[in-house]
Amino acid sequence: MNDDRGRCARSAFLKSTVVAFGTTCATALTGVAWGAGGGPPMEASSPAEALSLLHAGNVRFATGKPQCRPLTARVAELANGQNPFAIVLGCSDSRVPVETVFDQPPGNVFVVRVAGNFLTDAGLGSIEYAVAALKSKLIVVLGHTSCGAVSAAVSYLRDGTRQPGHIQGLVTAIEPAAEAARGMHGDWLENAIAENVKRNVRALSERSTIVRDAAAADALRVVGAVYDLRTGRVAEL
Repeated sequence: MNDDRGRCARSAFLKSTVVAFGTTCATALTGVAWGAGGGPPMEASSPAEALSLLHAGNVRFATGKPQCRPLTARVAELANGQNPFAIVLGCSDSRVPVETVFDQPPGNVFVVRVAGNFLTDAGLGSIEYAVAALKSKLIVVLGHTSCGAVSAAVSYLRDGTRQPGHIQGLVTAIEPAAEAARGMHGDWLENAIAENVKRNVRALSERSTIVRDAAAADALRVVGAVYDLRTGRVAEL
């Protein structure tokens, strides 16, 4: 970041190339106030700018040039509220720390994580809160290469391997995406990871009136992407 509050320079972000995709949407929803307001200004004023900020941050991270610096002042600044410009539904995998991957300080990204980055009722409620109350401009469903949860779903379909305890519940949730990817050209696991992301992008609008209604206002975009564990790059689908 380039100022005392540890923010990343807006001008640098806006020079990056943005790949536009997914569903454009917006919201004028009101009535939920928990944790909202009083924080630092939102960094993005539009979905395109929000996507640009994340894209540029990932390029900095992947090339070893992060700009995020000590965050003591930023932490104090956030005590009064939050204004995250993006929401990320990501995997719980410890190798995919969302804010680090996008080189963003606390307060910029509202993160929901579950192994396999699929939509749960609790996760959807959390996302709806960020859309309705915090007015976030972007939702990213973020998968990653070599995902263990998706791999378990593929193994279950291929040879019937079941997981112990509640882990099998993760497999069950991802199984439809893995089944759909079975006959696709190329690597089954890679295709299943991408298909799982795409299905959960669609599910956001299909399952949520808040997201669906926001989509008509053209102020928030829903996109899918995959993080590469080897390169550190995030590729939009």
